Amino acid sequence: MASGFFALLDDIAALMDDVVVMSKISTKKTAGILGDDLAVNAEKATGFVASRELPVLWAITKGSALNKLIILPIAFLLSAFAPWAITLALILGAIYLAFEGAEKIYEFFVPHAHETDNGIDLKTELTDEERVVAEKMKIKSAIFTDFILSVEIVIIALGTVLGEPILFQILVVSIVCIIATVGVYGIVALIVRMDDFGYRLVRFSKKEKSISKYIGNFLIRALPVVIKSLAVIGTIALILVAGGIFIHNVEYIHHATEDISLPSILIEFIVGLIVGFLALIVIKTFKFLLKKIKGHK
Repeated sequence: MASGFFALLDDIAALMDDVVVMSKISTKKTAGILGDDLAVNAEKATGFVASRELPVLWAITKGSALNKLIILPIAFLLSAFAPWAITLALILGAIYLAFEGAEKIYEFFVPHAHETDNGIDLKTELTDEERVVAEKMKIKSAIFTDFILSVEIVIIALGTVLGEPILFQILVVSIVCIIATVGVYGIVALIVRMDDFGYRLVRFSKKEKSISKYIGNFLIRALPVVIKSLAVIGTIALILVAGGIFIHNVEYIHHATEDISLPSILIEFIVGLIVGFLALIVIKTFKFLLKKIKGHK
């Protein structure tokens, strides 16, 4: 009986070792989405008065956790009873990611007026009631964006363990989701408080020239640069992840690119970019036609 117990412990240890290894692989696969998630949420969490940044970020974090609790059971059911739907969702998600990346590039080269969240700046003079309403609307917008990205994180993570036992899938994907939520929003919290920490360092020393003032001013100036840099890195990562999904899951694209003598990362970027701009053209055309139809009514 004792030998059976120790054999069970050995099996559990072996399972957890495999889970850790596959969790690392899955986390690497979802790194592009996590980078975009980080960039998007860092941007969404800014624009509030300093005293409300962390409470708002906590509300978004709870919404993100709830998103994953909704998505995970559905994804596991599909994996158990309709695994083909995971691959289909993966490809559809890749089209969305490629489209989002292409749209960001398009908007950079063809700038146009952006609509803010309901046209409200949360740092302007608002009544307490208006501020609460505006804050809730911005939180809802952030949670909705997180839901879309969470779907992709879950599907990509699940795609790396398809064919494994369902318990193995649940453990690996759940670990990736925990890392995604705690890691991303923990880093976002540090980013959004960077300038406030900088202001504290500046006020800490009364000397005109001091190390604390130098570091403080650096952190204050670095915040917008960090957010913009994350946005650029996230865009590139989106296109790379999408391209990789197309190459590994669409047989035609896989065969069309396997003989091309270019680095795989460049091939993935080109494929993702082509699909992204095709999706962008389709969406822009659809919106244009829809606008024309509405105009004739």
